[in-house]
Amino acid sequence: MIHHLRRSIIIFGKEQASYPVFLHIRNATTTVDKLYEDHIPTNFIQKSFLSVGSALTSITDPRRHDAIAVLGETTGYYALKDIYNQMLKDSEGGKIIADKPRINSKTVDINKLAAMPHDSLGHSYWQFLSVNEVTPDSRLPVRFVDNQELAYVMQRYREVHDLFHTILGMPTNMLGEVAVKWIEATQTGLPMCISGALFGPLRFRPKQRATYINKLLPWTLRTCRNAKPLMTIYFERRWDQNIQDLRNELNIETPPKI
Repeated sequence: MIHHLRRSIIIFGKEQASYPVFLHIRNATTTVDKLYEDHIPTNFIQKSFLSVGSALTSITDPRRHDAIAVLGETTGYYALKDIYNQMLKDSEGGKIIADKPRINSKTVDINKLAAMPHDSLGHSYWQFLSVNEVTPDSRLPVRFVDNQELAYVMQRYREVHDLFHTILGMPTNMLGEVAVKWIEATQTGLPMCISGALFGPLRFRPKQRATYINKLLPWTLRTCRNAKPLMTIYFERRWDQNIQDLRNELNIETPPKI
């Protein structure tokens, strides 16, 4: 059974051919029509198998970003509704929902960001991408959310994740990822973020655990308590803003050096 569950979520890599077989397990059918370009309609049974399979794979191999993405989509419906409503109630967040901007290499001029003042959000974001050797195109498209508006919210979350790292001053190592997951968990309620925040520290080595408990966790908890919702920030309109000024606006303390 576990073997089949693990195979069921290998849909973005080399074993993509196994995916159609999974969707027809036990002749299950779905009444949901295709709602957006990358949408793959699934019914409750299929989502359940995808959830369990992706959870098992994420635990055994945290580097499987495809499994983490599937887990977020198949377990995040109610959290996505809350995020959507939160954004609608905020003047800046409402503009994001109305405009539906995307962050990728076609919509963001990376060279322009690189030329901005070093203390700007835009340059800081460019520096984060450069140091970590990633691009705005690194995020997978949403496929399993059966609501077009909520699918956009999930896509937006993925595309601004690196901006969260930038503003929070957190690296992409285990310590930084856990800190970001704590803040995302409290602000979004997404189950995958909650599980990452709770179970991520179990993989820390002794020195990492000491740094986490004594230095990082107190800052993280204060940020969870005080910071304004990051999903409501229209980052594309703030590229030239001083990043420390933005942190002050969002009630984010200067990040600790880890």
